[in-house]
Amino acid sequence: MKDVRPTSSKVLQALFNILGSLQEVAFLDLFAGTGKVGAFAYERGARPVVEVELVRKRAEAIRKNFKKEIDSDSYIVLSMDIRRALQWLQKKNHSFDIIFADPPYEEGWPNKILDLLKEAPVILKDNGLIIIEHSIREPIIIQGDDFIVTDSRTYGDTNLTFLKKKEVFE
Repeated sequence: MKDVRPTSSKVLQALFNILGSLQEVAFLDLFAGTGKVGAFAYERGARPVVEVELVRKRAEAIRKNFKKEIDSDSYIVLSMDIRRALQWLQKKNHSFDIIFADPPYEEGWPNKILDLLKEAPVILKDNGLIIIEHSIREPIIIQGDDFIVTDSRTYGDTNLTFLKKKEVFE
């Protein structure tokens, strides 16, 4: 099992300062790891929060850590590959205001995530926001006309790249 590289406290604080209030915002956390980002979103009012974590032990730990204080309909943990999770969420007609992804660094995931979201277009609401945490050594390359970068912030060797559907800006 690969080690988890949790979002640093500095990046986490910056992310939620940028996002501001999350009251009634639907939040999807791909590559949930420890579940810290989804838990922060939930604490700030996001509903529902869906965490996707491939490694079953990690997903079970997320469920166990937050079960006491969370309503199960508004906080969902899926233990599956993100490809399968996106298909499942689309079939269930889920759509999100914010999709956050913190994939393993330097494995090509930032661009793969965008390709997967193109295949499941209803997952991101029309004015929704995609946030990808990635290494500064792995730039996001926008291919096609689906997404546009609206902001990018650097914290050490970590980038937070913010994207929206391009049609929103036309």
